[in-house]
Formats: sequence, C-alpha cells, structure tokens
Amino acid sequence: MNDRARSARSAQNAPAPTPTSAAVARHAGVSRATVSYVLNGQAAGKVSAATQAKVKKAARELGYVPHAAARSLRSGSSGLVLIAVPADRVPAFGPLFSAFIARFQTELERHGYTGVLHGARADGSPEDTARAWAELRPAAVLTTFGAPLTADSVDILLRSGTRAVLSFGPPPAPGAHGITMDQEEIGAVAAAHLLSSGRRRLGVVVPRERGLDPFSGPRLAGARAAARAFPGAAVTPLPLAYTEESAARLVAQTRELDAVFAYNDEYAMLLMRALQDAGVDIPGDLAVVGADDLLLARLLRPRLTSVRTRLPEPGEVAALVDRLISDSSVVPGERFRSTAQIEVRESSG
Repeated sequence: MNDRARSARSAQNAPAPTPTSAAVARHAGVSRATVSYVLNGQAAGKVSAATQAKVKKAARELGYVPHAAARSLRSGSSGLVLIAVPADRVPAFGPLFSAFIARFQTELERHGYTGVLHGARADGSPEDTARAWAELRPAAVLTTFGAPLTADSVDILLRSGTRAVLSFGPPPAPGAHGITMDQEEIGAVAAAHLLSSGRRRLGVVVPRERGLDPFSGPRLAGARAAARAFPGAAVTPLPLAYTEESAARLVAQTRELDAVFAYNDEYAMLLMRALQDAGVDIPGDLAVVGADDLLLARLLRPRLTSVRTRLPEPGEVAALVDRLISDSSVVPGERFRSTAQIEVRESSG
C-alpha cells in the first residue's frame, strides 16, 4: 500500500469532528447566545418555545452535547452533586444505604442535578480530599460515613464555589448541614429489647471486615450503655468475619450467652445458620436480633427480630439539596436525624 492509499484510509477511519455550539447555531439559524440559553436550561422568558424546539432539533441532528466542564468554568459551579463514599467502605454499606443512594440519585435528576458517586481518598488529610472534590466544581457535596469532613475542608469547598456541603452519618462539621444517623442508638435499642426480656448474657457481633468500624464500634458502645440499666447484665464482643467458616467457629463462643445482637440482618442470618447447624435452638437457647429490617429477615425461620432505622425519604433530601444550592442564607446544622425501633419477631422469643 502506497502513502496516498494509506492517507486515504486514515482519512476514512478518522473520527468525525466534534460538533460545536457555533455549528448548532448555524444549523438552526440562530445566535450562539440563543443556543447557550436553550441548551443550558436558561431559555425561560428569553427564547420562544418554537425557537427552543428548533435549537434542540439542530443539536440532536448534529449530535451536539453541551460541555459540562466549560459550563462549570463560566458559572463557577456544575450541576453535579458529589456523593463521597470512602473507597475502602463501598462494600460496607449494604442494601439499606445502597437503596437510599440509588433513589436519591433519581430524585436529584428531578431537580436538574446529576448525583455522582466518588470514592473518597482513604489517605491524606481532609483538606487534601476537599481540594480533590473542589476540582470537579460540584454544586453540592454529600459525604457519607467515614468520608473526611472538618471545618477547614468545608471552608475549602464553599470558597471554591460549592454551594452546599452535607454529611450523612455523624453530626455535621461546622459549616455543613447534616443527616445524622445514630449508630449507638441502634445498638442500644437492640440490647434493651433483649435485656428487657430477661436475658443477661449478651453477645454483640463485631464484623472483622475492613471499613465497618465506624458502624460496629458505636453499636457495641450503645449496647454496653443499655446494659448498664440492667443489674447483672454483661456484654461480650463477638468478632465475626462474613464467612460460613468464621460463623461456625463462633458458635462455641455463644455457649455461655443467652442473647446475641448480630450487628445487622446479614450477619444475623450467617450466624443463625451456623447455630442451627450446631443444634442450637433459637430463641430457646439463644435469642438473636439483627438490624436494617431487610425483607429476608421476615423470610427466615424463625423470623428475625430486627432494628429498623428510619431514614429521611430520598426525595426530602434531594429537595433539601436543591434548596441549599439556591439559598445560601440557610443556617448550617442538623437537618434530619434517623430514628431506630425494634421489629419484634420469633428469633428473640
């Protein structure tokens, strides 16, 4: 193949040029300013409905998509809501929180925002992490359990153009808004239920999996706090990896106990199967309580008693984010707080 033939073939295989807003304007017979108004959602009261339709049709025909980064440079912010999840804890959130995030992203879209999951850095300072988030020019940042957030990191985000900073989990840092989820309350509710039924030798499952410490530690502390109100009550931590082998080995450590709070429903199911395989009667020999109130908890036999955590509706949180982005006068602080209640079933007698 000669040079001319190779050049011809390269030209045939070369990607088509990226369409520009100027090309859309020419195709639609309007100004670039009109194209900008229409495709950036700012046409109301400025551009007629017929012209808006013509511009959108031209953009579709040319395959033009607005450049989000360029729009961010012009406005100082994007339509992104960054949902920061610590990179080493993504598998730790389980079905309850995963379902919340999925619905939250859908609700954000109704308000014109795009929710993007971002693996928060596991190392480095909170300030360095905030700078990495700020580079994306998000309109809002929602940090989740364990994602670093301090007064200084909040300030970095706000000064870079982020209009709202929220935290999900512990009480919010100064300058941020918060959705507080009290992990100690979950452990306290589970323990109080078991101890109120006359049980006194309580085991609390502490998962060995990396990234669960911010959840399991407070739940254990909550159980211990509840036990102090019951004379003679004792709480024993039960380290458990999420494997059948680990659950089978743990059975021997439950022989001196009469109740177990198994951290959540998934660990409860794992432990209950090992207990039943070993001939332990539930709840006769050992009462078991989980947390999260998953559907599977009701399908087990015996049905699993579980602590239900009531979170704010994703639509409420999305509406809050929209309000905070548009109204900087809202005073930072706690906006929602979860509550916990026991759903009593057969596994706790």
